[in-house]
Amino acid sequence: MSAAALSSLACPSDNLLSPDYTHWCERIGEQLHAQGAVLIAHYYTHPDVQQLAVDTGGIVSDSLEMAAFGRASQADTLIVAGVRFMGETAKILSPEKRVLMCDIEATCSLDLGCDPDEFAKFRARHPDRTVVVYANTSAAVKAQADWVVTSSIACELIEHLDARGEKILWAPDRYLGDYVRRNTGADMVLWDGSCIVHEEFKAEELAKMRNVFPNAEVLAHPESPPGVLAVADVVGSTSQLIRAAATRGADGYIVATERGIFYQMRRQLGPDIKLYEAPTAGDGGAACRSCARCPWMALNTLEALDRRLRSGGDEIEVPAEIAERARRSLERMLDFRNQVNPVA
Repeated sequence: MSAAALSSLACPSDNLLSPDYTHWCERIGEQLHAQGAVLIAHYYTHPDVQQLAVDTGGIVSDSLEMAAFGRASQADTLIVAGVRFMGETAKILSPEKRVLMCDIEATCSLDLGCDPDEFAKFRARHPDRTVVVYANTSAAVKAQADWVVTSSIACELIEHLDARGEKILWAPDRYLGDYVRRNTGADMVLWDGSCIVHEEFKAEELAKMRNVFPNAEVLAHPESPPGVLAVADVVGSTSQLIRAAATRGADGYIVATERGIFYQMRRQLGPDIKLYEAPTAGDGGAACRSCARCPWMALNTLEALDRRLRSGGDEIEVPAEIAERARRSLERMLDFRNQVNPVA
């Protein structure tokens, strides 16, 4: 990709709010209040949805903090703007509450790529290993795990288990698993899964982009391929990348994760710091120079939220036996996180 094409990956607007945002905020806010509901949204949703969550007393965060906020909230109903596994996690941790998805069709390639029955067979081939699954999995997969983990504490947890002499079975993201294995030296067997957004980042094009913008630092999510992580100045979870952008003091940042994160980064940084999308295209004539957009996260819109609140439906239910087993692995992770108190 040429220097001019790479330069075009700058995000001057950083996903500004829609012109009719105020109208939707008032309309949806009234419905949330009337139904005793709170909106919990992920960093990868549209800026309109993120801002609406903040303006109506909800939260914008990563998947675990979304569920933790929902559990602590006094609201009777949780509206999840994200993908299905996030709604399931919220329901598991708040079984007494009604949990609605903004759009029930919003899912995740990591979840889809880790079928519970196939995962059970994978586990059976490695009966001597401690089972650790990423949060981006279904409740049925979490129910088969000893531990659930998020990217923010993955290395800390695996170091802890490795120090106890435990061998690890990891699922589903092979790139995150490989990153953890290289950083901890732990004995890990990896499920072969990936995120359709993060695996498209191109290390060669990212290296070229660094030459075009030598004063910009590279921030990358560990679901990205190893070559991309090797170029990065910071590798971390969504919350960690936002915090890094706010604190490292660079003139700009090239960001290898879903572009919805730019809205929160811009709120932290102000208008003068440049933000760039890491390239997903090379010289092969791809349709877009950076396709870092999750098609399922894009289903979360203000219109969809309004329909959900007015018509109901898309409620998350998790069978009691699965929920109970999944809750144990989730609670174990939460207890560990509270002990080590890592950066979220």
